[in-house]
Amino acid sequence: MFPELDTLRRYPELDGRTFLICVGAMKCATSWLHAYLGARDGVVVSPLKELHFFNPKFPANELSDMNVLALKRLQFHLEQEGEPVGNLERRPAYQASVDRVQMIYDDNAYFAHFARLCDPDTRTFCDITPAYSVIGPTGFDYLRRFCASQDIRTKILFVMRDPLDRLWSQLRYMEQTSPDADILKNWSRALAAPRIVARADYEGTVSDIDATFPAEDVLYLFYETLFSEGSLRRLCTFAECDYAPGDKAQRENATSVTHAMPEDARAAAMTLLAGQYAFCRKRFGAAVPASWQG
Repeated sequence: MFPELDTLRRYPELDGRTFLICVGAMKCATSWLHAYLGARDGVVVSPLKELHFFNPKFPANELSDMNVLALKRLQFHLEQEGEPVGNLERRPAYQASVDRVQMIYDDNAYFAHFARLCDPDTRTFCDITPAYSVIGPTGFDYLRRFCASQDIRTKILFVMRDPLDRLWSQLRYMEQTSPDADILKNWSRALAAPRIVARADYEGTVSDIDATFPAEDVLYLFYETLFSEGSLRRLCTFAECDYAPGDKAQRENATSVTHAMPEDARAAAMTLLAGQYAFCRKRFGAAVPASWQG
């Protein structure tokens, strides 16, 4: 059950700041964005690239139990060599892992985490969690109302990539994290899995965002042009930080599994994704990169 939102604690440390939430998409350079935004003056990102706070509350499309993962991550830190209290005091990721476990049983811990990280010069703080893209309309409405408990301006960022390329990158990443997945053998099963297909549903995510947040508080970008000066300037203006060039060569969380997509898998995926290409071209027009295949 969810708490009464009007009973959530308000954190004065966050008053007047912008809260940027990047909701995906998965395998669309969100790790790179975490590093890029985290290097900007006046911007705070969590030491945990993905907080996974809202998606466990709407678990229909979860790929794994992120609260259990939070416990395992904290256990990892507890087991490291060295003096335990000193480790905690010195390591921001350890401190953030403690905060994240508290979020399992205390919803106030979410904004308490950011209140702890912000300093007087902070203009914007960020949560970059691609799994939020599949929390559905009820989840986005809850996210909006939850953020309204603070005196902040909430902004939503969603990055899209050629649907076919993004899907195959996701499947390769899944094999990297679980070699038994064997995507060359099991791709057809993956294309029929609702939790995988949900992450390919740009139409669903964009429609949910458009219906929930004011247009001026939403930014849609494209992976293929993300690293250009124009896109990064738009991002920095949106995030209320100073522009700096981005280093595309600085890869973050790159997938090491490099299988080429089999032709029969490509044909089946293009059939599955045809509606997504059509939706994006209708919704975003000339902004859709020319390199997109559909």
